[in-house]
Amino acid sequence: MKFADVIGLDTVKKRLIKTVRDSRVSHAQLFMGPEGTGKLPMALAYAQFINCTNKQDNDSCGECPSCIKYEKLIHPDLHFIYPTATKKGLEKPTSKDFIKQWRELIGDQNAYINLPSWYEKIGIERKQGIINSRDCNDIIKTLSYKSYEANYKVMIIWMVEKLYHAAAPKILKILEEPPDKTLFILISDHPDQIIKTILSRTQIVKFPFIGKEDLADALVSEGYDQSLTSEALKISRGNYIEAKQMLGNSNEIDVNTNWFTKWMRLCFSGKVPETLDFVAQLSKHSRDSQKAFLNYTLRMIRESMLLNNDSNGLVRLNKSESEFIIGTATKRFYPYINSKNIIAITEELEKSIYHIERNANPNILFFDLSLKIGLYLTS
Repeated sequence: MKFADVIGLDTVKKRLIKTVRDSRVSHAQLFMGPEGTGKLPMALAYAQFINCTNKQDNDSCGECPSCIKYEKLIHPDLHFIYPTATKKGLEKPTSKDFIKQWRELIGDQNAYINLPSWYEKIGIERKQGIINSRDCNDIIKTLSYKSYEANYKVMIIWMVEKLYHAAAPKILKILEEPPDKTLFILISDHPDQIIKTILSRTQIVKFPFIGKEDLADALVSEGYDQSLTSEALKISRGNYIEAKQMLGNSNEIDVNTNWFTKWMRLCFSGKVPETLDFVAQLSKHSRDSQKAFLNYTLRMIRESMLLNNDSNGLVRLNKSESEFIIGTATKRFYPYINSKNIIAITEELEKSIYHIERNANPNILFFDLSLKIGLYLTS
């Protein structure tokens, strides 16, 4: 992948290119920022540029033997680590067991991928993936060898926040003092979840959301009607993955909207049997899906608060969301979110996300959360 294939982010590109031109490539870098901003594509472009044998002024050539292998993700000095989980027939997984699926997914989505799409690809949608101790052993073993042909050996650790705590100490030394001409690129959507001893050993590269014009140009160049992109741009706010989901008629957003609508009505009504049924259904989904739903709920709560404060110009709602949040004069949700309950509801949702990440029982968690939200909505 070339820098030209990465959407927008010109400031980040210039910074990374300068590190190569000035021979100041830090051995361990953390690419961190929101989902859908292009951290993995940028990591691939950066690694390809570093090892390109015919560098152009601001990009790799795309034609030398190194670039060709990088484009196919088969360069012998390019290595990947990513979250995995056990599945039928594979009780001790490592990243190497899923390299075929990894290459396919990156090729299909031009490296703009997220955890749900990865878990779906490898068939672990209902599990929470981790980077395990076997992967850490592979990192040490792989990087102990000399490079085959490239100037730099590159190890990309995608979603490093999924590194299992007990496994992390294994790679601390090599991360701090790697072999010569070794580059670690760690990628994270949630740097606050990264183990501190890992975080402290990296140089941070922050990724902002993609600029509106750059994102619009990218979507139009892919064949999307310009008149249809405005709502996607408004809702996604620089998240390329979310914008594509909306334009591709993905039902994920509508599913979250339906869940949120049903859940808030149940919380408000206080109907315990129906709430228990809803919680049971939600608990069957993967923990990442549950977290995504809670994050979506947080956004809907905040959008409601903006409406209540007459900040309509900042509101980001699609049509189906507006039908519930704004509704009609007699049926609308947003008036129930106000200065008296917004902080309490937000804190409860954020605490629930924290506990889901730590394997809390989802049935107990969501039922308790439902009762609390119901109390805040009606008090």
